[in-house]
Amino acid sequence: MAETRWLNEREMRAWSGFLAASALVNRRLDQQLKDDSGLSHPQYEILVRLAAAPERELRMTELANGLINSKSGLTYQITQMEKAGLVRRRSCPSDVRGVFAVLTEAGRARLDEAAPGHVATVREILVDVLTPEQLDALADGLGEVGRRLREQGA
Repeated sequence: MAETRWLNEREMRAWSGFLAASALVNRRLDQQLKDDSGLSHPQYEILVRLAAAPERELRMTELANGLINSKSGLTYQITQMEKAGLVRRRSCPSDVRGVFAVLTEAGRARLDEAAPGHVATVREILVDVLTPEQLDALADGLGEVGRRLREQGA
């Protein structure tokens, strides 16, 4: 068994900062979205991805992978959003097991309503707090972490 490589002071500072900031950022974004538009953060991200997709639709498996979400978690969110009229499901004609999530006009309108407040909050709690150099380091570092985890199939 390999010997444990404990975190040194610098590494622990980075890890602790990441954990605290990510939890606080996610909590604040979720609260802002709920207060301003009645959406959860995952629901907002679903609307964003569908709005950016060709024909405003994505296969559920592709949507789950893009969101780093479980299929069952995505199914729950889509069900709630479907009840609210924000999305609809459509069967895939070429694959009997395939299902698409499709953005509705009401979903597009809700996204348009939610986006300005969401972006303002992202700026307030993250973007405008950091220097351009810090933003570059954050983007580079977290981009690398994400790339490696995707390669590993996490």
